Parts: sequence; C-alpha cells; structure tokens
Amino acid sequence: MIIVMSTGATEKQIKSVIDKVHSYGLRTHPIYGVRKTVIGVIGDNKTVVVESMSGMPGVESIIPILQPYKFAGREAHPDDSVIELDGVRIGGREVVVIAGPCAVEGREQLMGIARRVKKSGASLLRGGAYKPRTSPYSFQGLGEEALKLLAEAREETGLLVITEVTDPRNVDLVGQYADILQVGARNMQNFVLLTEVGMSGHPVMLKRGPSSTITDLLLAAEYVIIEGNRDIILCERGITTFESYTRNTLDLSAVPAIKHVSHLPVVVDPSHATGKSHLVEPMCLAAIASGADGLMVEVHPDPDQALCDGPQALTLDGFDRMMDKIKAIADIVGREI
Repeated sequence: MIIVMSTGATEKQIKSVIDKVHSYGLRTHPIYGVRKTVIGVIGDNKTVVVESMSGMPGVESIIPILQPYKFAGREAHPDDSVIELDGVRIGGREVVVIAGPCAVEGREQLMGIARRVKKSGASLLRGGAYKPRTSPYSFQGLGEEALKLLAEAREETGLLVITEVTDPRNVDLVGQYADILQVGARNMQNFVLLTEVGMSGHPVMLKRGPSSTITDLLLAAEYVIIEGNRDIILCERGITTFESYTRNTLDLSAVPAIKHVSHLPVVVDPSHATGKSHLVEPMCLAAIASGADGLMVEVHPDPDQALCDGPQALTLDGFDRMMDKIKAIADIVGREI
C-alpha cells in the first residue's frame, strides 16, 4: 500500500509517518514527487497501518496497491520518471540514442565508432566487456581491458557509457567505469544480480527476457527498486515466438503497454530483436512512433568481421542515414533526438 501525504506536508510530518510505520515492523520507501510525497509500505501487517494512521497530520489518504509490482507501477508514482545524467535526460521529451559495438574488440575499433556516433547525434556509447554467449567457445569479451577503453572513449567524446554486468561479483568493478549498468535478457531474473545492482547506486537498464511477460519485467525491476535504486530503464529487445525469420519478435506493443502501467522509461533494442541489420532502421522508426524513450543500436565499421553479432550491426554510414530519418519521425510525434 501507499500513504499519500497532503500537498504541503512538512518534513516533520513525513518523518513521523515513516517512524510510525517502522514501529510496526514494516519497511518504507518514500517517493518525493514535485507536488506530493508518497510512502510505500512493505510487509504483512498493513491492516493496522490503515486503522491507526489515517488521521495522522499530513496524511491525505492510504491506498492499497493492487498490482503485484508495488513501486514500478503508476499507482505509487503517477508521473513519468526521468533519469538525468550529466545533461542527458532519459524519459523526457528527448529520445536518447545508444550506439556502439556488441563487443569492445580493441581501442581503434571502439574510438572510431565512438567519434562517429557522437557526431551523428548519439548520447550514449554501448559496448560489451563481458559477453555471455550460448557457446563457451565464442568470444567472451575483453573484461576490464574493455571497461578501461570505454572510459577512455567517454573522456574523449563526452558520451556516457553503458555496458552489461553479468556477475554479481563484478558489479563494483563495472560501476567504476560505466555510467549505466545493463542487466541482459538472460539475467533478467538473476535475483542475486538484481539485488547487487540495486545496492550499487548506479542507474540500471533492465532488458526483458525472451520468454518474459511485461509483469515479469516489472517484478524484476522491483528487486532493484526495493534496494533503494529507482533509476531504472526498461528495455524491450524482442521475445521468443514461433517466427524463425527474425532472431526474436520485437514486441512494440509492449512500449505503450508498459508506459500505461509504469512510470519507468522504456528503450527499444531492434538489433537484438531482429538479428538482421536491414530491419534495424524500420524498427527504430516504428519504436519512436510507438512512444519509446530511446533506442539501442549496434554499430560496427565492418560487420562481416565483427567478433560478435555482426549480422545485426549497422555500418557507420548506415547509422548516419538512420539518424537523419529518426530525427524526422521524432519531430512528427513531438519528440526530439
């Protein structure tokens, strides 16, 4: 349930309510909004809260939350969440573009891509340092060496860095170099990892698992939120269906569906969703039209020689051409790149 504080409730009144909830052995998660503060209550003995706290000074109402996700939903947070990082706003009017290689292969490759996507209008640089692959014999990433190269690229270009963390033991290490920690689709329900990134204090991008429902995704976000980290970006990257032409089936209906029930920003990854470079551009255009807050696109100077996921990567020239088109679509729907 949530306790809605009245407009103008004082800090003392808010603290009194929180202390009272704690006295019953329950946990609280206050959310400080522009107009009002709401206090999420977690625990099994919530009936006594309604009975004893409805008349406390500053309390406007006490509302039960019916959805299984308590803090990722709009019941607890009616306004859209916007994550701000060094001048980049994720979830606002601007559609952010995240671009880079599937995996960091070396300094020359990464720096060349970073300079080019920055010039074309990207705001964030993606690049895998640790690559969980289906085969243990496939390229697994350069590890900390790649993290250092990503940090170097950020220093030169000003692009924020997002990279995947695959192991709870590496959360602190990756957090030393990355601005946003990515939890990949295979790890969406790795609850130990979700808890660790929740405690890290770093913004988190959470990718939807290939066989996961929207509710599953939002419940995974809850694991991060209850550790005190509300800077979460959700990512639609395709789900498993009977279709075999594409790598996955990009569920663009999930974008407005998630935004209807959740306040968290939503990014779309057409590269992993389709697995085919010629489908990336049209799906990016459709994603913006559907209301996505950002795009995550793989780019490589020579996709045929890429060590990871080359068939789905755009060339540098292809990325330039796509950026011109998505800027036009963003303008039509009242957004900007």
